[in-house]
Amino acid sequence: MKASDLFVKALENEGVEYIFGLPGEENLDLLESLRKSKIKFIVARHEQAAGFMAATYGRLTGKAGVALSTLGPGATNFVTAAAYAQLGGMPALFITGQKPIKKSKQGHFQIVATSDILRPVTKYTKVIISADAVAARVREAFRLAQGERPGAVHLELPEDIASDETEAKPFNISKGRRPVAEEKAITKAVGMIEAAKSPLILVGAGANRNLISKMLSQFIDESGIPFFNTQMGKGVVNENHPLYIGTAALSADDFVHCAIAAADLIINVGHDVIEKPPFFMDKTGRQKVIHINYLSAAVDEIYFPQLEVTGDIANALWQIKQRLKKQTRWNFKYFLGLKDKLDAHLREKADSDSFPVYPQRLVRDVREILSADDIVTLDNGMYKLWFARNYRAEAPNTLLLDNALATMGAGLPSAIAAGLVYPRKKILAVAGDGGFMMNSQELETAVREKIDLVVLIVNDGGYGMIKWKQAGMGFRSFGLNYKNPDFVKYAESYGAKGHRVARARDLQKYLGQSFAAGGVHLIDVPIDYAENKKVFDEELKKLTCDL
Repeated sequence: MKASDLFVKALENEGVEYIFGLPGEENLDLLESLRKSKIKFIVARHEQAAGFMAATYGRLTGKAGVALSTLGPGATNFVTAAAYAQLGGMPALFITGQKPIKKSKQGHFQIVATSDILRPVTKYTKVIISADAVAARVREAFRLAQGERPGAVHLELPEDIASDETEAKPFNISKGRRPVAEEKAITKAVGMIEAAKSPLILVGAGANRNLISKMLSQFIDESGIPFFNTQMGKGVVNENHPLYIGTAALSADDFVHCAIAAADLIINVGHDVIEKPPFFMDKTGRQKVIHINYLSAAVDEIYFPQLEVTGDIANALWQIKQRLKKQTRWNFKYFLGLKDKLDAHLREKADSDSFPVYPQRLVRDVREILSADDIVTLDNGMYKLWFARNYRAEAPNTLLLDNALATMGAGLPSAIAAGLVYPRKKILAVAGDGGFMMNSQELETAVREKIDLVVLIVNDGGYGMIKWKQAGMGFRSFGLNYKNPDFVKYAESYGAKGHRVARARDLQKYLGQSFAAGGVHLIDVPIDYAENKKVFDEELKKLTCDL
């Protein structure tokens, strides 16, 4: 068979359902092989968006999502998406085309060293130089993409290799088991937890994997130890749990940081230093940290755990849970008192009819309209902090935010992937007007593919988060404002439905109507970001940790 046919059969062998991308002339053999396969090819409108779709598919399923581009400019458009997958721990395979490598008739036209460009933002990158090597390269790429820590991989398939003949066949898939933590580490962890007076559990992005949610919930229920999470750890344990004391949306100066400061032991489950720090470690040694993760800790000036329990997280939690005995010395009264203060704080202005809409009202209305397992995909902007603090995620991977690369432009493409994976769930993309316009063309993809989703545009006519930071650093307002199109007409031009919020109470009404109607809907909601300064710069800066 042709190497391109073998490539596609190898992808089918890995369970690939979709490929997202934009092909070029260098991919035509591969495209023809795809046409004859069971794999659905989703034509995107930009390679970056296709990469975001593949990464989000990987995040939701645990199986590597796949994106395809041509050489040169198509391949370089993958860089941000590959970094998004790599830093976020999302398994994804990026396939790029290339001119013939055995004989060239066009000199160096469109040729860049794609593999060298993508190497810093992937786990693995290979140029396939032989048709016989296709099956092995595909198997290795998937093995690495899906293994801990998951991430991005890249394969380049030159045009002449794709058309070569081969007698090779796809590799059998062998599934390995992750190593478990050594007994001495488990024993020491149990001893440290039992010796503590006020232990606290931190749930990070690495805990957002299969089986961990169930085991961690059991660990919390049986031990009675309160927990908080990072932004990318939201939903691993239901945040309506009575022992949930908040999300570390900021690195300091929040209610949850009062609890962190009072804890003498942090049981850190799955946190990855690639994520924005949820807190800064105490260098005096008064507070101890246990690192429970698949991989050893990456130590830096703000993270230097005293004990590492390295191995399968779910198994480590189970082992600790089986040996751990509740201690009468444990005192969680202060933590739960802070939880009550935080809950009261988060309710403030959540029912305000003020217009433009307060962020607190926006988050509340979204939470009320969605069920526990419906999905919100966040782009990147100021609203991400509001959702991280105020939105109660009730199940894993139901609030998809990026606190690693933190790129703009991913919200809508991620929602498209979520809609393909979970066609029966409500899917809501929340994007600022700036981030939305970076990949707004994918509205056409969503409409063409008949995906049911709603896009909520948080409209402030500028780059809101940077404006907040610019003002907070004492600079005058400059360089961050722009004018937007008529978003309602813009949506309609793609065949979607557009709605504009004119009163605070319109938001939940339009959300309900849009989800009930099905199809692609866009809701333009003006936001009052004066609350950024009031809450984050004034109220929280004056926060006292006294109860």
